[in-house]
Amino acid sequence: MEYFADSYDIAVIGAGHAGVEAALASARLGMKTILFTITLDGIANMPCNPSIGGTAKGHLVREIDALGGEMGKAADKTMIQSRMLNRGKGPAVHSLRNQIDRQAYHGLMKKILEAQENLDIKQAEIVDIRDDGNGNICEVVTSLEAVYKVRAAILCTGTYLKGVIHVGDVSYESGPDGTHAANKLSQNLKKLGVNLRRFKTGTPARVHRRSIDFAQLEVQEGDDPITPFSFETTEPLHNKTVCHIAYTNENTHQTIRENIHRSPMYSGKIEGIGPRYCPSLEDKVMRFADKPRHQIFVEPMGMDTDEMYLQGMSSSLPEEVQIAFYRTVKGFENLKVMRTAYAIEYDCCNPLDLRPTLEFIKINGLYGAGQFNGTSGYEEAAAQGLYAAINAVRKLRGQPPLILDRASSYIGTLVDDLVTKGCSDPYRMMTSRSEYRLILRQDNADIRLTPVGHEVGLISEQRYQRFLRKQEQKDNEIKRLEATVIPPSQQLNEMLVSRETAEVISGVRLADLIRRPQITYSDLTPFDKERPLLGADVVEQAEVEIKYAGYIKKQLAQVEEMRRLECKPLPHDINYKTIAGLRLEAREKLEKVQPINVGQASRISGVSPADISVLLIYLEQHGGRKTDEHTKG
Repeated sequence: MEYFADSYDIAVIGAGHAGVEAALASARLGMKTILFTITLDGIANMPCNPSIGGTAKGHLVREIDALGGEMGKAADKTMIQSRMLNRGKGPAVHSLRNQIDRQAYHGLMKKILEAQENLDIKQAEIVDIRDDGNGNICEVVTSLEAVYKVRAAILCTGTYLKGVIHVGDVSYESGPDGTHAANKLSQNLKKLGVNLRRFKTGTPARVHRRSIDFAQLEVQEGDDPITPFSFETTEPLHNKTVCHIAYTNENTHQTIRENIHRSPMYSGKIEGIGPRYCPSLEDKVMRFADKPRHQIFVEPMGMDTDEMYLQGMSSSLPEEVQIAFYRTVKGFENLKVMRTAYAIEYDCCNPLDLRPTLEFIKINGLYGAGQFNGTSGYEEAAAQGLYAAINAVRKLRGQPPLILDRASSYIGTLVDDLVTKGCSDPYRMMTSRSEYRLILRQDNADIRLTPVGHEVGLISEQRYQRFLRKQEQKDNEIKRLEATVIPPSQQLNEMLVSRETAEVISGVRLADLIRRPQITYSDLTPFDKERPLLGADVVEQAEVEIKYAGYIKKQLAQVEEMRRLECKPLPHDINYKTIAGLRLEAREKLEKVQPINVGQASRISGVSPADISVLLIYLEQHGGRKTDEHTKG
């Protein structure tokens, strides 16, 4: 028999990386919040790779931190190895990646949640979400028939919704890591009007450290010094371990080819759509048949365990086949598997049903975040959880929503891609997804988003004042470098020649030397007698802004053109079927997506430039009626 349990402003359903950020943001913004999780032992779990960051994902983590989220700080505190990826390329694609102590991260996040005011944590499975009959969310119900009154709910269900594990011919209902699946909520979400579909992801085996012959593997050292994720981390960070690299070979590939018919992906047993950019090993072997080998990253799961993670070897082949192909790898001849690799299918929504706030278009007060929205990755999930919670709070308070556009952040790009273009397979953030990546660098995430976080209420006044002082230091250093002229000298020209760039015959500004691709800020240390003592982050931002000033200026001009269309709002009650001149496909897509402005409309697949011209004429004829104002990054 159902009973009334309690009342809350916001319920967060699921305590993975999306749920953690959503619950913390909601509570920190003063909302009475409850976080539901199937198991308290799964809070902030890393069921796949024990790492945070990576290409483009590192950008997301820094943006989460700049807005006032928790992931970056926790990653710094539980890091066991840190590396900056893509250093050989330009600063736009530099991406930080930390190897994480998995249990330490879980324990830290659980403790942070427990200590947070305005937040209750409850181990319970949510089986129903109810509205009041008018499309407004009002209750959530647990499997033990407890009813909680709520004003909004954020779905962060990860891979738990009707989760099914596949290993060869064996399939069974389960969430990740042997937890039980959430089997009842999907049916009730459909009754509520949520359109669900089926996606799939996978994870490699975990193996015992002592069964690996590390002498046969390549060592992968961490960075020194280490760049932290959080702009608030001031203490030096140190690597605690090393990672290793192994390689598959023809024997590995032959074993997989001989057994490919036993893969549930190839037999048709798995219906869900898998991630395009993180394929299983058997998928890589079949799709890239000409490749003689594939890289395997051998990564520790933590400092107090002998479990090792084999990144690059996810599989859903039968257990005995997995063991056979693992042992073909040099160094893995005696490998002992502790956790078998598996594929998992799960229910998720179509993000085209969401507003740019991540609220469902047709269900007031219901928000989606993370893998429930069709994405993959801890970082993408955390970003959406933070973003959804901010908007849920602002709506309950009657405040304008937070809409981050594509030129403000990777978070804005992520959300816009989801709600405007949708996704046909699990979405993964990549630097190539952003047309503005030169101005969306991870080093300047604080410049772009800390003022937004402060305005929202997640960045303290003390932290904001520190940020302002840092920006003043950077601006002053750029001015000094532009104004300071140094004379030619034998020592200076010897340095320039050694860097394969031209000598100088007259006085030259420091900034002009920094603009040369071959010269760095540090190269000029012996010749810059008035250089102030500045933090490495200040120096990095000043150097990048000087070196790439011309390119940045061009990209900012593109941004202004994009924002010209973003500033033309579309009325929320517009009837696209009545607008003469719109093609049928455009009408259907516009009705479904419900874009909030002409800029978003122009990015919808199936809406042509001619359709946008029709919309602009329509707005001009109807006086450009405005909808709600939006807070923009």
